[in-house]
Amino acid sequence: MPFFYNYKTILMFDFDKPINRLGTSSFKYEFREKYFKNPDVIPLWVADMDFASPPAISEAIKERIEHPVFGYTVRNSSFNTSIKNWLYTKHSWDIETSWLEFSPGVVSGLSMAVLAYTKPGDGIIIQPPVYPPFFSVVKDNDRNAMHNPLILDNGKYIINFEELEQLASKPENKMLILCSPHNPIGRLWSEEELVKLGEICIANDVLVISDEIHSDLAIFGNKHTPFASISESFANNSVTFMAPSKTFNIAGFSTSYIICKNRELRTKYRRILHSLHLYTGHLLGGVVLEAAYDHGAEWLDELILYLEGNIKFVEEFISIRLPWITLTKPEATYLLWLDFRKTGWDQDTITSFLAKDANVGLNNGTLFGEEGRGFMRMNIGSPRSVLHAALINMEKAFVKSNLNR
Repeated sequence: MPFFYNYKTILMFDFDKPINRLGTSSFKYEFREKYFKNPDVIPLWVADMDFASPPAISEAIKERIEHPVFGYTVRNSSFNTSIKNWLYTKHSWDIETSWLEFSPGVVSGLSMAVLAYTKPGDGIIIQPPVYPPFFSVVKDNDRNAMHNPLILDNGKYIINFEELEQLASKPENKMLILCSPHNPIGRLWSEEELVKLGEICIANDVLVISDEIHSDLAIFGNKHTPFASISESFANNSVTFMAPSKTFNIAGFSTSYIICKNRELRTKYRRILHSLHLYTGHLLGGVVLEAAYDHGAEWLDELILYLEGNIKFVEEFISIRLPWITLTKPEATYLLWLDFRKTGWDQDTITSFLAKDANVGLNNGTLFGEEGRGFMRMNIGSPRSVLHAALINMEKAFVKSNLNR
């Protein structure tokens, strides 16, 4: 019996069931040929999962579409109440519903924040290796990305606070975009780290924009700390972006939100949101958010268990059968940051090897910044049998490559 069955857990929801996503206009599947020059790679790249969303979401959608009119829609008070209750239950964060505002997506929201709080030529601090849109929302809006690279220290990434303080002290640098939990490295920043970062930013009048889209996906007993929940001063010097999309695999509904206690900051964001006419949202967006937050907790608990099993499986497979790769176990997210530097290959060779020889599609590490050279990102949000097939492909391809162990 293959050893990956050692991680099988009896669950109410069936995460082992393969789901055919071809023909559903899935970016992850339909764009394989464009990105990998191979239409048949096992796609473990785009950060959505191959699992069915909670049944409560499908049921809520069906109930709504039974009504035959699909006109303009509004978000009722229940939308904000669902968010408030979720944040309190999941993260012990007691917010006021008046602090909330809609965003069509976290990335578009980050772009609106850049427009709302900075001007062309201003510096915005980011911490690579980091989610690729962090670079583009700065560059595309004629701001300057100021890099504060994370330090890889004994297999764990840490913040370079000395350099951060230097960057924050420069008057042209007005904002820091925080990735918490951090994509792609899977770090869950401790409260101590967040306090140090927040104090540096307040002392230097640098606004913190906190992308916390993966906040619900803390794993292995770890707990996410919302940046703005730490203190009133942090809440007044930050805007937090969250969404149910990663948590419940509903990214296609484009429903996110901000939490911002500072009325002046909230007003500036709202002005940009309305000037771009992006405030209406998706007809079903509110429906799925409320269903997810009101009825999805049990599903999420089981998802976390399944993802932890996937991570343990990949970790063991790599340690025993893929000695050319180094994996640091993440503290959050369903994304793994894989270190291929032991191969001695350059980035082009690594990406070509995986796509052409191993038939596996991973994210190129350099998309996350120059600090990602020698790395690849793997999405483990798939049935374990899919991960097993991908890893077997990688093992066979490595054997054929004649790399010395």
